[in-house]
Amino acid sequence: MLPEVTAITYVTPLREGGSLPAIMEADDYGTYVVKFRGAGQGPKALVAEVISARLARVCGLRVPDLVTVVLDPALAAGEPDQEIQDLLRASAGLNLGVDFLSGAVDFDATAPAVDGELAGRIIWFDALVSNADRSWRNPNMLLWRDQLYLIDHGATLTFQHRWESAAAAATRPYDVTEHALIGCDPQIEAADAGLAGLITADVLDEAVAEVPMDWLEPESAISPDPARIAAAYASQLADRLAARSHWVPPLVETARQPGIARRRPARTAPPAWLTRSPRQRAAEGGQA
Repeated sequence: MLPEVTAITYVTPLREGGSLPAIMEADDYGTYVVKFRGAGQGPKALVAEVISARLARVCGLRVPDLVTVVLDPALAAGEPDQEIQDLLRASAGLNLGVDFLSGAVDFDATAPAVDGELAGRIIWFDALVSNADRSWRNPNMLLWRDQLYLIDHGATLTFQHRWESAAAAATRPYDVTEHALIGCDPQIEAADAGLAGLITADVLDEAVAEVPMDWLEPESAISPDPARIAAAYASQLADRLAARSHWVPPLVETARQPGIARRRPARTAPPAWLTRSPRQRAAEGGQA
């Protein structure tokens, strides 16, 4: 299970995210980017974050540490923004906290300096979890202390939004044409050879076991029982892994195409909240 902390201070919203996550301080003296169960994407986005983060680590990829964050809706009373008040009240209980990497900067998709071995592992991982959000427009990667970190996996595990068609999703090719790292000569075949054996049944069970049971909402296509829903996640990912012959070759073929353009992302400068910690910003009078 993930470590559990209690939120004590709402610092600032991150309005660049559609679900309005926020920087919050907790009773362990940590600072976290908190993603709320009451946001429009609902608990399924949090489920995807937890499972994908665990699998990323098994693949040797860096992700920020995760915790569950207990939120008292009474914190809403101290916020002047009605939208934030409503979100906090709707998110009572367990939410997801992502370790705040103070001083991190956005990955530059205009000149990605990632070696082919690492690029191959990231693309293979994204294909396994069907990540819909690692494009050149929104790479969802940070550089922190000279290391590359993967963030924002709420758009993975897309099968969970329609369990009735999950079986077909297991063999579905992954569209890598606009992936942020497709121009880095990714070694996808080497990644497949090295990583597939690491994603065992035990690993899948352990990844799903990190998800709080009350985030697993009843599914009419499966069961109202959270334990059976958890088992369905592990089974679906096992099926996806077993179907690599359907989605790995197209990745390799696309990566070998000459002249894949490196495009310019919509945001070319890191957001202010990444470059200084909340306390530093407060000391500077809240200036961006």
